[in-house]
Amino acid sequence: MAKLIITSAVTGSVHVPSLSPYLPLNPDQIAEDAIKSVKAGAAIVHVHARDRETGRPSSDAKIFEEIVTKITAKVDVPICISSGGSREMTVAQRANGVTHLKPELASLNAGSLNFALHPLTAKIKEPRFDWEIPFLEATEDWIFPNTFKTLREFAAFMYGANTKPELEVYDTGMLSNIQFLVGTGVLKPPLHIQFVLGILGGIQATVENLVFLHDTARRLIGEKNFTWSMCAAGRAQLPLAAVAMAMGGNVRVGLEDNLFVGPGKLATTSAEQVERVVTIAKALSIEVATPADARAMLGLKGLANVGWKVAA
Repeated sequence: MAKLIITSAVTGSVHVPSLSPYLPLNPDQIAEDAIKSVKAGAAIVHVHARDRETGRPSSDAKIFEEIVTKITAKVDVPICISSGGSREMTVAQRANGVTHLKPELASLNAGSLNFALHPLTAKIKEPRFDWEIPFLEATEDWIFPNTFKTLREFAAFMYGANTKPELEVYDTGMLSNIQFLVGTGVLKPPLHIQFVLGILGGIQATVENLVFLHDTARRLIGEKNFTWSMCAAGRAQLPLAAVAMAMGGNVRVGLEDNLFVGPGKLATTSAEQVERVVTIAKALSIEVATPADARAMLGLKGLANVGWKVAA
């Protein structure tokens, strides 16, 4: 089997601060969690930006730059910058981190969906910040927009920056979108696809659905035209990671996707989840990829070619 690429997604824009005291919010915390994840075995880190005072999702390129600069001052690792943003951001705002920083990887969400977070409000008794409850409640009436036009625009931003798109697939129809975009030249194989399971509004996090997504991708896109990874929201995170590993895929873990490290036990860092995956990999005799391995496997450009100053 190929080496296993572990991605650590350290904060995201789904969870709000009141859900866990360990969720990284400011640049120092986000960078620290990313660095710990790499030392634990992650070969890629995936970052979102948040307002340094309130923890609200942000598209501020200066915050992104502070985060990635702090990470690469300590570890040599490919960084995947999010273009997902939040429900309040325009396409241009969502692309801010990519256009300004030209990372090695960036997320490209492969279609629109109902991205619902409102059930999380039941878990919050006393919010830390006044934006949290309205932010979550508003998602009951929100479609995460990723039209063919904006997919084309995001792809152009990324290829123009020599940034490899990481195609986020939340449901089966998005694979048809990818097939169309490859056929029209918007996307250029080899692709890197990430199956995202368990979001309310997307495909459920089950073994059967993961196998179905993978088989469908092979039929529509061609087995030799893509590499793939998997992440699952909530309690399905580690069980489905084990399945993906057995299938020959790569995995993403981290506090963006799951705040827990076991039943009822909050994870204090994303690195704790990375350590669990490394343990599973060893039990399955799967070699864990280094950041250098990940670059070679995915054809990434290296830190010498990103858009921020990397410490020597």
